[in-house]
Amino acid sequence: MKKQDIRILLVDDEPDILEILKYNLSSEGYQVSTAKNGVEGVEKAKKKKPHLIILDVMMPEMDGIEACEKIRHTDGLQDTIITFLTARGEDYSQVAGFDAGADDYITKPIKPKVLVSKVKSLLRRLKEKEDPQPEIKKVGKIVINREEYKVVNDGEEIILPRKEFELLSLLTSKPDKVFKREVILDKVWGQEVVVGGRTIDVHIRKLREKIGDHHFKTVKGVGYKFVL
Repeated sequence: MKKQDIRILLVDDEPDILEILKYNLSSEGYQVSTAKNGVEGVEKAKKKKPHLIILDVMMPEMDGIEACEKIRHTDGLQDTIITFLTARGEDYSQVAGFDAGADDYITKPIKPKVLVSKVKSLLRRLKEKEDPQPEIKKVGKIVINREEYKVVNDGEEIILPRKEFELLSLLTSKPDKVFKREVILDKVWGQEVVVGGRTIDVHIRKLREKIGDHHFKTVKGVGYKFVL
C-alpha cells in the first residue's frame, strides 16, 4: 500500500500537538485527519475509516479509553491500528488502554522524527503478510475463527480485543511450543514496534481470565506456551 493511500487520524485536545504531528505525518505523504476530543474522534473514525489512529487518553467530552472501546465495536474498524499518545505513564492507565483494544502506547513528549519512525513501524503490518493460517482452527475445546475474529471456548463465545486474539492465535498455532518473548513481540506487535516490558504479561493475564489459567504456562526467563 502506498503512503498516499494510508489514512491516519490524530485525536488530541491540544491544538499545538495536532498541528505538529499533522505537519510531520503529512510531510511523509500520509492522508492525515484530526479531531479535538473523543466524541469527534469516534465520528471521524467512522467516516474516514483510518488505517491508524493516534489517540490521546485525557480529553474533554469523552476520554481516549472510552473512544477506543467505541471504535473497536464499530464495523469496519476492528482491524484499525490504535496507539495511545499520552503524558500519563502509570501502569493502570496502560492496562486500561490495552483492555480497551489499543495496539500500542506512546508517552509524551515524543520527538516528531521518532513518532514518524514509530508510525512507519506500526504501519508495516499493512504491507507484510503473515504466514497463512486456517480461517477456522480448533484446538481442544477452543475454536478460533480468524475471518470473523471470534473465539468460542467450550461452546461459549468470547470477545477478545485484537491483540489478545492475535496472541491466542499465535500460541495455539503450536500447542506446547514455548514462544520466546521476543518472538511474540515480533509476530503480534511487529519487529520494530517498541512496547512496554509488561505488555505481553498484561495480555496473557487477560487471556488466562477469559480462556482459562491452565492453558497458559510461563517459562521463566523465556516466554509462554499454550497447553491443552
